[in-house]
Amino acid sequence: MKKLFDWQVVFGICLVGLSAAVYFVHFLIFRDAHHIFIYLIGDIGFVFIEVLLVVLILEKVLGYREKNNMLKKLNMVIGAFFSEAGRELIDKLATFDPECADMKGCLIISTEWSKRDFLKARTFLKQHTCSINLDKGDLAKLRTFLLEKRYFLLNLLENPNLLEHETFTDLLWAVFHLTEELAFRKELSILQDTDKEHIGNDIKRAYRLLVIEWLAYMKHLKQDYPYLFSLAIRTNPFDENAEVEVK
Repeated sequence: MKKLFDWQVVFGICLVGLSAAVYFVHFLIFRDAHHIFIYLIGDIGFVFIEVLLVVLILEKVLGYREKNNMLKKLNMVIGAFFSEAGRELIDKLATFDPECADMKGCLIISTEWSKRDFLKARTFLKQHTCSINLDKGDLAKLRTFLLEKRYFLLNLLENPNLLEHETFTDLLWAVFHLTEELAFRKELSILQDTDKEHIGNDIKRAYRLLVIEWLAYMKHLKQDYPYLFSLAIRTNPFDENAEVEVK
């Protein structure tokens, strides 16, 4: 059972008592209650301004800065995801998209890109409808790859800080769900049409979230880590002419 008077309550009472004692000593010395109440009421009136400044404004600013710092740290996790699995997963999922060429055309990112270019590309991706065709890619290879990365994905999902990054969390769940769907099917070459449609929707969801998150990560690298952005451009999964060697 929680104590009725914990240390904070006791500490508050002591502070109020000390304040009253100081005012009483002031009265004993100067015998000027009028002066005491003038400053007392003025101080009490300013308390509401202090609440506005400290609680509503300062706390919000500090909270915003703390959240930004947290998101920057989470971008390290996102970077590890794309290095370990994300880039290769884009390549594998893109083989199921017959209209991948349209997407590639707007994702040839360069050092000259501005915020407007990233916004334009994101708008395109939001409006782009992937038409997944399972006959275009290799489901067995995709399943093998995802199963190899399963524990890596699980370790990422165990990070409680990811709750602050909803879009990346949604991506991880979508990829993990696709992994489970493929893992539970013994034979992927003889799927029924309804099952193909179901898996196609799972691939479409993961693929769309993956590409949008990759674009956001590229924007972050350009703003904060130019040297990492340079490598990311040279390993762009959508640029067929990209070469990692610097020329």
